[in-house]
Amino acid sequence: MVMSFPSQRIFRFAPSPNGLLHLGHAYSALYTDHWAKALGGAFVLRIEDIDTVRCRPEFVTAVFEDLQWLGLEWPEPVRVQSHHFDDYRAAADRLKSKGLLYPCFCTRAEIRAASDGRADPDGAPIYPGTCRHLSGAERMEKLRAGAPVQWRFDMGQVIEGKKQFSIREAMPDPSCEVVERGAEPERWGDVVIVRKDTPTSYHLSVVVDDAIQGVTHVTRGMDLYASTDIHVVLQELMDLPSPVYTHHSLIVGEDAEKLSKSRGSESLAGLRALGITPDDIRAQLGF
Repeated sequence: MVMSFPSQRIFRFAPSPNGLLHLGHAYSALYTDHWAKALGGAFVLRIEDIDTVRCRPEFVTAVFEDLQWLGLEWPEPVRVQSHHFDDYRAAADRLKSKGLLYPCFCTRAEIRAASDGRADPDGAPIYPGTCRHLSGAERMEKLRAGAPVQWRFDMGQVIEGKKQFSIREAMPDPSCEVVERGAEPERWGDVVIVRKDTPTSYHLSVVVDDAIQGVTHVTRGMDLYASTDIHVVLQELMDLPSPVYTHHSLIVGEDAEKLSKSRGSESLAGLRALGITPDDIRAQLGF
């Protein structure tokens, strides 16, 4: 099914509730809201909680509280990814029916052991293609036995006969002229599209959600710049519209490292408890 863009510009902020939001999230949310308003568009919120182990209800509540504290507003209902796994299963089934995904039964240790030293843009070993070479009978035997399985792009099949996948980009901000640059999906190798622990992946779910929500402009941090390679490929393979992408700079700590939940960066809730105001946050971040 071919989907088209709505007439209104739609920007989205899509945090994962696997911890409390920090200044980096505040910058991205305020940046997105700023450009939505500046360009006469709408700001929508999405909760990306496909990781049902680390994502927790109290963190979802905290997302709402933090964003409301910052003065942001968004239309209801908010799309929550864990409520829409059937959408992602259907998308994965379409890709499987085209012969573009294959089941992989390898563990991380097995992949590291077979690695030739090449890494994808996230720093993970390029998958050596072990399970791509299994026969149909071998695959069925493992699937019937209930072996843990993830589904990978057959990248060679994906790019075969395709001269170029293109990314529509407005840099350094969404008001700039939209230009096209070539994507480089091959640098990801046979990337995982359906994980072992959930019926989707970050790549698949954000592409499906952006189409369903009519997102026309994706604004996000530079840490996700390379991921766009995979997203435009998925959009083309599933006949979905491709938004305009803008990747903004990241907020870093005193050690020049990106703020992150895993590194224990100061949360917005913690700053609020110290008496920091939304105006203080906006002034610090340039809004």
